[in-house]
Amino acid sequence: MNRREREIVLTEDEAKREIRRRTRRDFLIGGLAAAAAIGGYEWMASIQTEDGTPKLERRVMDLNGRLAHGYLSDSHSMPSYSLSDVRWLKPNGNVGLEQPLDPDWQLTLMTGHGPPLELGLADIRALPRIEMITNFCCIEGWNTVAHWTGARFSDFTGKYFPPGERLPPYVYMNTPDQTYYVGLDTKSALHPQTLLAYEKDGKPLTPEHGAPLRLVIPVKYGIKNIKRIGLIQYTDKKSGDYWAEEGYDWFAGL
Repeated sequence: MNRREREIVLTEDEAKREIRRRTRRDFLIGGLAAAAAIGGYEWMASIQTEDGTPKLERRVMDLNGRLAHGYLSDSHSMPSYSLSDVRWLKPNGNVGLEQPLDPDWQLTLMTGHGPPLELGLADIRALPRIEMITNFCCIEGWNTVAHWTGARFSDFTGKYFPPGERLPPYVYMNTPDQTYYVGLDTKSALHPQTLLAYEKDGKPLTPEHGAPLRLVIPVKYGIKNIKRIGLIQYTDKKSGDYWAEEGYDWFAGL
């Protein structure tokens, strides 16, 4: 037989007092919780930063980057598309492109072995020609299919990095005016879909899309696809990165 609890009946005044008591209690608890959340956020924001981001947040992003780096392989490729899938590509951002293109543009290559090399577009075009139709994903949330032509960065590395030397774990690139720069892990840079691109839609790159030479790396967000490359440097040090210093993920992988 079930035990029945005695029903509690409150008068109207007693009910109002109980409601007021519970309202004050809930308000106090909610206020304390909000204060704790704000205090925690302010504490995180006030602690030492790294690349403009609280260290704790940066550590989480770096952990995610290491996990993504471990997952990445040459067989982990982004989907390919047909020419009929190609759409307009928004020329997002002009940092590093503000000045007119120097007609005497050259690419500086620093391998860490011997003096820097100065290369022209003809040197890049002399490498095996690769066409690729892949998805371009912007960190703002939009994406579109784009058609690129260029040389694989792995072929470029095989041609110009000294044979037999240990390949450093990072690659740094910047624009000729050094205002835009990206840092890459070498594993991603050597991915078969990473191109030093000099054509878009079968035509030479336009200035807004990074003429004469840009990076196309489908396994990364667009912020890593640097335009108008002026310098490529292989380095043992994790290099600076424009958007990582603005609080974004350094790895920026898809």
